[in-house]
Amino acid sequence: MISQLLSLEGKTALVTGSGRGLGRAMALAMAEAGADLVITARTRGEIESVGHEVENYGRRAFVIPCDVTRTDNVEQMVANGIEAFGKIDILVNNAGGGRQRSVLEMTDDDWHWGINLNLTSTFICARAVGRHMAKRKYGKVINIASGWGYRGRRNSTAYCASKAAVINFTRALAVEWSEYQIQVNCIAPGYFPLKTPQDEREAYERDVRISRIPLGGGDAEDIGPLAVFLASDGASYLTGQTILLDGGALLP
Repeated sequence: MISQLLSLEGKTALVTGSGRGLGRAMALAMAEAGADLVITARTRGEIESVGHEVENYGRRAFVIPCDVTRTDNVEQMVANGIEAFGKIDILVNNAGGGRQRSVLEMTDDDWHWGINLNLTSTFICARAVGRHMAKRKYGKVINIASGWGYRGRRNSTAYCASKAAVINFTRALAVEWSEYQIQVNCIAPGYFPLKTPQDEREAYERDVRISRIPLGGGDAEDIGPLAVFLASDGASYLTGQTILLDGGALLP
């Protein structure tokens, strides 16, 4: 019974920003759990590689480049994904990023770039897939925020603000879409360092940050099992929640 509840057999998942890092890890975990995948990001080479990895699990992969900050791109991507698989059961809004700028140096473009990539893209993708899910009265939406959505960080105002907004967007959407039997939850990852820093300074900064985290730095693969659970029928009574996956970083 438990294994059936946690299985994604017969489900289709769309993971944005799935060409590398946490997006890739979640896509592969869902493939291993039985899901077919719509793999999307801006860089075709990366998502084609992930598509082949999904197929190695015996699952189907539909690979399509997409700029998730553009409504026309997203709606076409979603339509193509539904045409390929007949449905989309799971949406993971993972695409995001940040620019290091102080507010005094930040341009309007810097601000809007961060808000659009982290927050507006989450809204655009949720709306496009949500229309399909609402008709079917079924869906799982997983938004990816950040531990920085709970606190401030120097030179990262747009990033912190947009990720905090993703957390509350999750709460509001969970209430709004409850009538359609769509669960909306959020993961706020902590520090997942590069295993091979480019120089000594990066290695030193990595080690200092890791030393402040009770469980140390995470690996990208750590997010996969949690994403699978939230996407599964085992999480059907869980909605509007944000789960910190940060090794205890916010505890001290």
